[in-house]
Amino acid sequence: MDYFKQDLTSLHELLVKKEISVTELVKETFATIKQRDQKLAAFLTLNEQTALAQAASLDQKGVDPENILAGIPLAIKDNIVTKGLRTTAASKILENFQPIYNATVIDKLAAKQMITVGKTNLDEFAMGGSTENSAFKITKNAWDQTKVPGGSSGGSAAAVASGEVIGALGSDTGGSIRQPAAFNGIVGVKPTYGRVSRFGLIAFASSMDQIGPMTRTVKDNALILNAISGVDPHDATSSTQPVPDFAAGLDGNIKGMRIAVPKEYLGKGIATDVREAIQNAISTFEKLGATVDEVSLPHSKYGVPVYYIIASSEASSNLQRFDGIRYGYRAQDVKSLEDVYVKSRSEAFGDEVKRRIMLGTFSLSAGTYDAFFKKAAQVRTLICRDFAKIYQDYDLILGPTTPTTAFGIGEDIDDPVTMYMNDILTIPVNLAGLPGMSLPAGFSNGLPVGLQLIANQFKEQTLYRAGYAFEQATDFHKQVPVIGGQD
Repeated sequence: MDYFKQDLTSLHELLVKKEISVTELVKETFATIKQRDQKLAAFLTLNEQTALAQAASLDQKGVDPENILAGIPLAIKDNIVTKGLRTTAASKILENFQPIYNATVIDKLAAKQMITVGKTNLDEFAMGGSTENSAFKITKNAWDQTKVPGGSSGGSAAAVASGEVIGALGSDTGGSIRQPAAFNGIVGVKPTYGRVSRFGLIAFASSMDQIGPMTRTVKDNALILNAISGVDPHDATSSTQPVPDFAAGLDGNIKGMRIAVPKEYLGKGIATDVREAIQNAISTFEKLGATVDEVSLPHSKYGVPVYYIIASSEASSNLQRFDGIRYGYRAQDVKSLEDVYVKSRSEAFGDEVKRRIMLGTFSLSAGTYDAFFKKAAQVRTLICRDFAKIYQDYDLILGPTTPTTAFGIGEDIDDPVTMYMNDILTIPVNLAGLPGMSLPAGFSNGLPVGLQLIANQFKEQTLYRAGYAFEQATDFHKQVPVIGGQD
């Protein structure tokens, strides 16, 4: 059985009817991972023994017909802590770290009887847009193994796109779910800030980090977000907003929906093929009965510098805990306490992490705080106001997820500024705490093009309604990559 031909609903029906057992499904999953991951390098750690034991237990009890997620294998980005299962954040400093507790999202998925099959690769501490900054391996794009899968959730995206798993969790600080989803031709959703608990997510930038689902279809994505959303007493930033059923009411009807297209999102720097795919998507939405107008987000051009000042400042603070004393890597041959700190961090952090720590520390320092961090925070407010003004008149904002399709491995790794600019279309969403979705909208030279939809805070249902309608009117989500050695 190939995941490419299944969605959550059809898999659930097979399990309930006992046409396939959970054990068979999990065994098939690991066989597929072991075959395809030789080409992709999407996984850092597999959870085979525990997953098979959970599957056997579920088979003995029988799959609950009312629980669509029961027995479904899922991959987890390796910056989300899993009790007793190695969690590295793709960093040498946490190479052998085994957490003693689960992230809240892991407990929520376990309550739904989903089965964690392994941990996926990422840019170290989620800092990067290509999954080339991992301390352990470089993950490849599912469609072309000479291209990057995007980042930082590149391992999760490649695992889903290749059919290794039907769904995965990623995290998104400046586009780290949506950009790899676009590069791999899958659906990725970054929920509203606070919709999903961050407890147990290894922190990068605490005012922007969000966990979200990555799947092949819009409905599957909604079903997983249902399971992980909600207030959490362990996370003071989690929202008390009620959690609706995101998968309900997906009927393809969006007549009367008002959609805004910022002129800045289709301007200079957007590849011609990407622009054409988005213009075709606009036509599709209009045929479905939506109204589409051009608008302006004038401060969006400042998103990248604002983000890298604020995110790096928060990272500088969050990464202080990795000191070689409490847990993680500790340097050898040290002569003083200062040696422990300096050598442990110097030896175990990668270049990109060091770059962001230095930028953040500089931005927060006494002589530069007002000129950099404070100014960035002020411009962030202006970006939020731009979005708020648009949502007075529109239900959704539409544009490309990324300026280009996936770039070559090694192409931009030595040019951090070019790498940072790849996130120019996704970053403002995190700065404003909004929900955003990337879904497949076409192809350019055999590589997927991503369409980004952005809704107002806590309006994920609007994202899913529009995304589902577009998906049903197109067939991009049905096209699958061919991985070497695949049947």
